[in-house]
Amino acid sequence: MSQTTNGPGNGLDNGPDNGAYRTSLGASVDWGLLALVLPTLAALTQPVGRLNGETLSWFGGSMAPMFLIGVVLTVVGGRTAPSRRKGAWVELAGVVMAWLLPLHLLNEGVDLSAGWGVWLFLVAAILLLWRVLGALSAAPGWTRSVVVPGLFGLGLLVAWEVLVRGFQVPAILLPAPSRIAGALAQNAPVLWDDFGQTVLTSVVRGYLMGCGAGFAVAILADRVPFLARGLLPLGNLASAIPVVGVAPIMVMWFGFDWPSKAAVIVVMTFFPMLINTLAGLASAERIQLDLMRSYGAGYGRTLVKLRLPNALPFLFNGLKINSTLALIGAIVAEFFGTPVVGMGFRISTEVARMNLDIVWATITVAALTGSGFYGGLALLERATTAWHPSMRQR
Repeated sequence: MSQTTNGPGNGLDNGPDNGAYRTSLGASVDWGLLALVLPTLAALTQPVGRLNGETLSWFGGSMAPMFLIGVVLTVVGGRTAPSRRKGAWVELAGVVMAWLLPLHLLNEGVDLSAGWGVWLFLVAAILLLWRVLGALSAAPGWTRSVVVPGLFGLGLLVAWEVLVRGFQVPAILLPAPSRIAGALAQNAPVLWDDFGQTVLTSVVRGYLMGCGAGFAVAILADRVPFLARGLLPLGNLASAIPVVGVAPIMVMWFGFDWPSKAAVIVVMTFFPMLINTLAGLASAERIQLDLMRSYGAGYGRTLVKLRLPNALPFLFNGLKINSTLALIGAIVAEFFGTPVVGMGFRISTEVARMNLDIVWATITVAALTGSGFYGGLALLERATTAWHPSMRQR
């Protein structure tokens, strides 16, 4: 059975792309539509769940049929749209309605764990979301770089909410995102104080000192080759030391306040920055160095005009790696001694009290902080190294 695309919609243009394939008998089979229809039909044969001790079917008085009809209409509208990209935006509305259905049923008190109807319907919704993200990923600009990752992350959060509430997972094991959001709002002043102590006081200072020292020593080691040969083995040795072994030592040396946390961060960030800087300085090609030498440029001018600009992607790699290491180091170091404030202190104390909502709220703040830090560095890298060959294909 030979497979050829049916019409121009082969994913290489903006025309309609319905995933259709033509068989040897001349019949057109839309595999994408078939993948959506089959789990939906299977879902209709299963109960939605249980309400007040009675099994609830799709047409048993709930608003489930309205959501189902809305999803069907958006799929039809998306597949008749003039372009694949416009159809993806229409189908996105169907994805939203499909995920709103279990949330609506849960708010009505329906026990979704007693039936497979909604879960099979969500399988079709996931396949539809897959198609939507695939179509939007081909779009240039902010749609591909911001909208698609945002929709993917939002889909994960909604799936987390539905699965935890639908299968009635105990909050002590895994709270729903809505509970975590409530804990964030309720404990916002405390979490802000923890953020200030951990990030603004410890992480920023330790990060700047560790990255700055790694960069300065890398320049010195590049100028003095035997120093590089001696430091790299020590770097491998230091990277193998666990932070839980370094943190209590630094607390004993520098006390319970921010200097001990900054010292742990310096230990964790110094050698990644050193190694990446040395690799970047060594990335200049021989022909480029010979050209600078033919112009009479000395070591300093060659370093500033050629080698450091050429090493920028390596420098940003080190900075991005250290952005997450610094936050991890500060939080772990706070487990071993800190003033009565800080993310690590909050996690350790609230776990002992079994206040898992606050623990997850603190983890959320740390995750958002690390992601924002990393994303800011990535944007800065794109803005300052757009001319570099390594960025031309991104």
